[in-house]
Amino acid sequence: MNVPDDRARRRALRLTLVTRREAMPAATLAPWHAAIAGHLEALLAQLAPASIGFTWPYRGEFDALAVVRDWLAGDAVRWAALPVVGEKGQPMTFRRWTPESPMATDRYGIPYPAEGPSVVPALLLIPCNGFDARGFRLGYGAGHFDRTLAALTPSPRAVGIAIEDGRLDDLDPQPHDIPMDWIVTEAGVSGPHR
Repeated sequence: MNVPDDRARRRALRLTLVTRREAMPAATLAPWHAAIAGHLEALLAQLAPASIGFTWPYRGEFDALAVVRDWLAGDAVRWAALPVVGEKGQPMTFRRWTPESPMATDRYGIPYPAEGPSVVPALLLIPCNGFDARGFRLGYGAGHFDRTLAALTPSPRAVGIAIEDGRLDDLDPQPHDIPMDWIVTEAGVSGPHR
């Protein structure tokens, strides 16, 4: 059972995991990220989504750009999208992205497509600072993805992307937390969880 100030525990855990990941040498992360890319490509081939929402790499996270570019090149009808962070407390929206898209940056300094209508991708690639065996994730604490997954219709399939260093015994999820359908790490793919 969560205590009312579970936020402090999660904030400390998040800080530990992000700080540790950012301190990892590129030579350590490179083979892990290559393994994640391979497992992710296999999962995408299995699930065969028509559209993918993904995030721009941030704070040492897995960079999905190459995987998404290759996936897009595999079929002209496929499309990709990036999130647009709106007002505090509101769900994110998504705009279509191509390598040629004009970009802007949000209040976190993260690029997003500068123009275009909102779209709902069939599948979302969601970064995880931490995760547990039930598919719950630890993000950055603002609730952007939980709020967005709850609001999008139809609800996209959610694929969490993490490194095994972020594996936790139990995140003790909050009532609003939404588990990922799958988690992809350098060790492989787990799921579906929901």
